[in-house]
Amino acid sequence: MGIAILSGVHKPGEHFAGEIEQSAAMGVSRTAYREAIRILTAKGLLESKPKAGTHVTQRKRWNLLDPDMLAWMFMGTPDEQFIRDLFELRNLLEPAAAKLAAERRTAEQLGVMQAAIADMRAYGLATTEGQAADQRFHATLLAASGNQALATLASSVGAAVQWTTNFKQRANRNPRDPLPEHIAVCDAIKAGNAAQAFGAMETLIDLAFKDMAFAL
Repeated sequence: MGIAILSGVHKPGEHFAGEIEQSAAMGVSRTAYREAIRILTAKGLLESKPKAGTHVTQRKRWNLLDPDMLAWMFMGTPDEQFIRDLFELRNLLEPAAAKLAAERRTAEQLGVMQAAIADMRAYGLATTEGQAADQRFHATLLAASGNQALATLASSVGAAVQWTTNFKQRANRNPRDPLPEHIAVCDAIKAGNAAQAFGAMETLIDLAFKDMAFAL
């Protein structure tokens, strides 16, 4: 149901039939259908009101950074404007986080990022293990910023990294290897060079966006 809403099968304002009819049409129990409605309502996709029933909300109310929502968005071909918005958001957040990480990271956090790069090299980004390492790198970088507000976005940024990488791997048999850019970011953070870390992360995100545009 979430994928159908995000892909435009169900438009904002569209009304859903009653619980009995919908659960029967989908071949699920009323309890399962009710739970699905509850989850989608919590994510901002649906709204239920007494007597008015259940309908799809306007897009501005959708929690598009929710990890489940990001996964559903990339089940098909994602909306190009949303991809642009997502990378613009990353470009606002991650270079600043890299700059702070160069000034504040701990030895343990640096070790996690270096190990993540080693795993990306060993497994490759076409594998689940490699993609998990990529997520770990970005999540640790946000934590290394020493800014709790930035760190709370780790799951959303990690999901964005995972699903854009996954999509690029599906769309292109020989995608560009982004490992050198990750190494450049990590080296700058290790050296404590804030300006270099900022610039290296900007380059990483810019090239990742171009890869995504090519895949689309």
